[in-house]
Amino acid sequence: MNFISRNIAADVDGEFAARSFSPPLKSERKWPIRYRSIELFATCSDVAIILIAGILSTLLYRLYSGSTAADVSKAVGSAIVVSALCVSLLKMRGMYRPPELLAFRRQVHAVCLSWMFVFVLLSAAVGVFNIGAELSRGAGVAFAVVGLAMLIGHRVVMRALLSKGLNDRKFSGGNVVLITDQARSQDTGLAEALTALGFRLAGHFSLPRPGASSSYRRRLSGLVVRHARGFDIEQIIVEADPNRWCELREFVAELRVLPFPVVFVPVGAASEMFARPTRDLGSTIGVEVQRGPLTPIECAAKRSIDLIGAGICLIMLAPLLALVAIIIKLDSPGPVLFRQQRCGFNGRSFAIYKFRTMRVLENGPSITQAGPADSRVTRLGKWLRRTSIDELPQLLNVLEGSMSLIGPRPHAMAHDSQFDEAVQHYAFRRRVKPGLTGWAQIHGCRGPTPTRTLIEQRVEFDLWYIDNWSLRLDLAILLRTPMEVLRARNAF
Repeated sequence: MNFISRNIAADVDGEFAARSFSPPLKSERKWPIRYRSIELFATCSDVAIILIAGILSTLLYRLYSGSTAADVSKAVGSAIVVSALCVSLLKMRGMYRPPELLAFRRQVHAVCLSWMFVFVLLSAAVGVFNIGAELSRGAGVAFAVVGLAMLIGHRVVMRALLSKGLNDRKFSGGNVVLITDQARSQDTGLAEALTALGFRLAGHFSLPRPGASSSYRRRLSGLVVRHARGFDIEQIIVEADPNRWCELREFVAELRVLPFPVVFVPVGAASEMFARPTRDLGSTIGVEVQRGPLTPIECAAKRSIDLIGAGICLIMLAPLLALVAIIIKLDSPGPVLFRQQRCGFNGRSFAIYKFRTMRVLENGPSITQAGPADSRVTRLGKWLRRTSIDELPQLLNVLEGSMSLIGPRPHAMAHDSQFDEAVQHYAFRRRVKPGLTGWAQIHGCRGPTPTRTLIEQRVEFDLWYIDNWSLRLDLAILLRTPMEVLRARNAF
């Protein structure tokens, strides 16, 4: 222990003690950026990179082609629009938060999908408004390639710098005092986490045992106040079980004489409640332990997206759908579309549309799920199922309102009854409309579910989606679905 810890420990006669802490050596050089500023820094640097990529790609195209059609001022204008759209999409998905910046594969997927979406959208806008003559196509292609490469390279650098900063504790930060009721054997690692984020632990105290007299708590608060006034403290962090709040409230109230924030970090079983959303109930606040149905406004917004998205997709994919229908008819005898009863919103059944991929049309109380090398699957059906093209007719279900673009995937009625008996809370999936794609599907939950574990995993993803629904989440799932289809995990 250093001299501060020894003096405090002696002052309290062993009832509660200051834990030892090791302030960083003066020779350690900190970076000028704080951990909490990383998101802002990453966002601004992305904007700058896209602007630089727009100018650089235009200059390179002019140098390569010898053309003067590519105007730098127009390139800057285009880059501003692209950066605004792309950065907004990434921001909506939370991709600038430090934990996400460390997930390189998710970053690459998000950047590629957002970049592709922006350029497809702008290409459509150029065609609609007939302004293609004012822009250079060659410079635009160069911008798409150079910009994407620079954004991915930026992720490589950011991940390396962030990892180094956390491992070497390079981020700058203020002094904090940590007060905890956790025994050393149950250490949650909060002290180490604060140090890694750049905070300097200027004091580490242990709370008295539960049931200790108020005089002991007052003595501790007095020691904390005197200790804090001797340092340039930024905040006090109290880590404790929420079940102790009745006695902690008096202790925290005595810290109000200090002119900086006191932050409570809950631990233990009761801390799960703090992660749940809250609701105002008059003069009281309630914790939402189960999310209810979507509000009328949320339903209207989701339905609008379904109608617009499904309508655009059907128009754009009409040639492909017609071609697939013709090939199915030529490939094997039987109808082009296959209808099967599925369980939908609130347990109501509906007929789902699919391109026929099998030689049989099972739609009864006993249905066998398709597996690898299934002899029932036609030659064309194998390709259709692997690419999920067989599911595209469900856009008609979306238009008629029995399905949504995003939601839990519906199962056959026979399987639905089996899963309902085997998996607890399975019926909770019916609180929303089933979807063409969903949170479970972009995490690889596709294909057959021969074991209870696979069913439970899929249900867990579906319930998380229902409890955390937002338009931003739906957009993120839509952007990630094409990449998952190309990966073709568990698709038979």
